[in-house]
Amino acid sequence: MTLLKSRKLRVARPTDNLDALLPFYCTGLGFELIGSFQGHAGIDGIMLGHPGAPYHLEFTCTQGHTAGRSPSQDHLLVFYVPKADLLQQMVDRMMAAGFPPVASFNPYWDKAGYTFEDPDGYRTVLEGRAWPL
Repeated sequence: MTLLKSRKLRVARPTDNLDALLPFYCTGLGFELIGSFQGHAGIDGIMLGHPGAPYHLEFTCTQGHTAGRSPSQDHLLVFYVPKADLLQQMVDRMMAAGFPPVASFNPYWDKAGYTFEDPDGYRTVLEGRAWPL
């Protein structure tokens, strides 16, 4: 496990429209475009992240392949934001970007957090509690 502690995490998934995701992840969640590529074996992609964060998101679009929407409403990214003022700022930013909260598939997330759905149907929770472990 020690080896994994020093690494960065990339969460990657396909999409049918890279441009449609930018308002959600960049304008709404505040991610920055940290890399991109085009035409790599018929695949275009973008990497989005936060400065200094040990993780980033990669979205790819493959020519001739349909990625489709999220297979369920319970495919989640969860960010723990235990400071109430920061959580409210983030919620306000999402709403200003045109993404109102949606009811969570699992009602647990509605108790202290807000769930938002991206253009592909994948969801992000801004959780108002600290990570319990």
